[in-house]
Amino acid sequence: MSSITVENYLKEVYQEQQRLTSERDLVPIGRLAAAMGVTPGTGTSMVKSLAKAGLIRYEPRRGVRLTQAGTKLALQVVRRHRLIELFLVEVLGMDWSEVHAEAEELEHAISEKVLKRIDTYLGHPTADPHGDPIPPQTGKPLRQNLARLTDCPTDVPLRIVRVLDQNPELLRYMGGHGLIPGMCVTVAPRQLAADAVTVRPTNRESVTIGANTAAKILVSPEDV
Repeated sequence: MSSITVENYLKEVYQEQQRLTSERDLVPIGRLAAAMGVTPGTGTSMVKSLAKAGLIRYEPRRGVRLTQAGTKLALQVVRRHRLIELFLVEVLGMDWSEVHAEAEELEHAISEKVLKRIDTYLGHPTADPHGDPIPPQTGKPLRQNLARLTDCPTDVPLRIVRVLDQNPELLRYMGGHGLIPGMCVTVAPRQLAADAVTVRPTNRESVTIGANTAAKILVSPEDV
């Protein structure tokens, strides 16, 4: 079993778990297989191997969840990935729309020694360029209490904290309109029939985006 394949599966299970509504829920095999780009049969074979290795808990016809050992390994991969993304943006000057694919390759090759140097050089950051929390060396990142642009109050100052999409084209579009982590915005009163959200970034023109895109932008009150 390739260590890269194991790391990719564990990372994906972790990320899928973050999208579940309850910490007791399981990630469906079909959902995991689709995320990994494999057939359900291939996904099932892999999770059985991971379960045998004690890295996940597998319940046939229900789904999977990481064990404590699996969570520890998954967090290490996620930490490497997000620190690399930030390094590529902050130090090498790459655009936030292009670093995800690069980090996917580098996360399996970088040593812990180099990663610690990167972490120190960047000042021990807590989030990557997309606002995704960077796990600490030990333990899990704190859960964020954030609202989606589709659900947040209108006409009040808000701060973009996180963008839940790695699509390069979408990120370039959002970056061009100032819809990036750290930017302060207000949301105009919603026209529900239009299935869209109008956002006013500080010192920029308003931009109207689809509700599906707006749901991927997480915000907090400006003063938090």
